[in-house]
Amino acid sequence: SAVEDGMKVATNRKKGNCMACHKIAGLKGKDAESHGNIGPALVNMKARYPDKKKLHDKIYDATKSAPNSIMPPFGKHKILSKEELSNVVEYIHSL
Repeated sequence: SAVEDGMKVATNRKKGNCMACHKIAGLKGKDAESHGNIGPALVNMKARYPDKKKLHDKIYDATKSAPNSIMPPFGKHKILSKEELSNVVEYIHSL
């Protein structure tokens, strides 16, 4: 599923690597234990981003809404493909 594929990208240290900066709800094992705290915890995402497009835009290029953001522009810099980005959005939105 898109959610499962998104989780694989989000937790891949060479791709999304979301847990380098975020605690991610529901992760188990070493990924859950070795998370960063630079970014906000990824919990209650449907409530925080009822409009999935806004979540997509934040992951695509966080500096558009927060000019001083240190979050990598995963879409703008083609760190993730369109499909990978879409799957990560589905996964993060499911948390």
